[in-house]
Amino acid sequence: MTTLVLAAHGARDPRWAAVMAAVAGRVRRARPGTPVELGFLEISSPPLTEVLACVRGPVVVVPLLLAGGYHAHIDLPAVVARARPDAVVAGRLGPHPLLASVLARRLASAGLRPCDAVILGAAGSSDPAALDDVRAAARLLAVRLSRPVTAAFAANGSPTIGEALDGVRTGPAPRAVIASYLLAPGFFHTRLSESGADLVSEPLGADDDLAALVWTRFDEVAATVAGTACRPEPVAR
Repeated sequence: MTTLVLAAHGARDPRWAAVMAAVAGRVRRARPGTPVELGFLEISSPPLTEVLACVRGPVVVVPLLLAGGYHAHIDLPAVVARARPDAVVAGRLGPHPLLASVLARRLASAGLRPCDAVILGAAGSSDPAALDDVRAAARLLAVRLSRPVTAAFAANGSPTIGEALDGVRTGPAPRAVIASYLLAPGFFHTRLSESGADLVSEPLGADDDLAALVWTRFDEVAATVAGTACRPEPVAR
C-alpha cells in the first residue's frame, strides 16, 4: 500500500508543529485506508529524512507548501532523492480554489465586511515564480469574494505588506483586511498581525478542504508509484 508522507517546513514556534500535526490528523480521517506520516524539512521533529527511511513500500510525498520557491524546487526534491529515491513528490498545494474557500471562511470568522479592502498576506520569496503563485492565489480569492484582492509579502517580494496597506487606504474602503496566506501561526503571521491592518485572519490551519487538497495532489501522482495504478478512495467531506 502506498504511504502518503506530508512534508512540512518546520518552525521554532511550537504552535507550528501542533497545527501541522492537526493537519495530518484531518488528512488521515479523510481517507483512513491509506497510511499517512508527517515529517519536517528543518527545525521541527520528526525530520523528513527519518520518516522516509522508516516507511516501507511505495511513497508519495505531498509538500505542505503554498507556493513554489527554494523549498519546493530544490530543498525538498534533494532531501527525498537522498533519503528515498524511489518516492514520488507531488505538486505543492497552491494555488487552488480549495485554498480560496478556506481563506474566505477564515476572513468571515474574523469579521470581514462587504466594504472592506482585502490583501492576501504571504511570507514571500526570492523566486519570481513563487510570487506569481501567490498572485494567482489572490486572483482565486478575488473570484471567491467578488472583490479585488491584492497580493503582498511580509519578507521578499513586492508590494510589501506596508506598501499594500498604503495603497488600499487611498481608496474608499473603510478598513484594510489581511487574509493570512500561511499554514500556521509563527514569525510571519506575527508580522502580519503587527502590520497595522484593521483586521488579520487566522492562518489556514487544519481544515477539511485543505485535507481534500492534499489527497488531490496525492491522487495526481499516485498512479505512477511503483509502476502500478492506485485506485483513489473517496474522500470524506
